[in-house]
Amino acid sequence: MNKPKITRPEVSQPAHALWFDRKKYVTINFTVQKPKDVQVDIQPDKMILCCKNDTDDIFYNELYFYDKVQIHDSRERVYDRTINVLLRKVKPDCAWPRLQKDPAKPSWICVDFENWRDWEHDEEEGKEEFDRYMDMIQEMSSGNKGEAPDMGDLSDSD
Repeated sequence: MNKPKITRPEVSQPAHALWFDRKKYVTINFTVQKPKDVQVDIQPDKMILCCKNDTDDIFYNELYFYDKVQIHDSRERVYDRTINVLLRKVKPDCAWPRLQKDPAKPSWICVDFENWRDWEHDEEEGKEEFDRYMDMIQEMSSGNKGEAPDMGDLSDSD
C-alpha cells in the first residue's frame, strides 16, 4: 500500500499540537477546526500532517520523533476539532522526555498536562483500573444467589 508523498505547500502554517506519553503509546492531538483533505504519513522516525480547516487555511506539520514508532500499529483519527495521532512505541516502557528528536521545542508543540502521567515511577500502574474491575465483579456476584468470591487482601473494605 503506497501512500502518495505529501509535499510541503508553498503557503501553510503549523497546526497547534498537544502530546502526552504512555508506556506503549505517544498521543498527539493536532487542533484544526473542521479538518478536511487530511493527509497523514507516519514513518518509523517521523510523521507529516497536511490538511485544511473550515476556512481553507492550510496546515502542515513535519516532526522527527524522539524515538522510533511502529507504523503498522500507529493510526490517526479525524474529529470535528482535532486530528488524533496514536503512535505505538518500538520500545515500550521507555519514557519520551520530549516529542521530537531535536531538543529545541517548536512553539506549536505543547505537553498535554491534563493527560500526562509520570508512569515511569508509578508502582501502582493499573491499580485503579483493577480496583474498578474488582468492584464490578463483586457487585455482579452479590446480585447472584451465590456468595461473592473471597478476594483476600486485594479488597480495600477491611
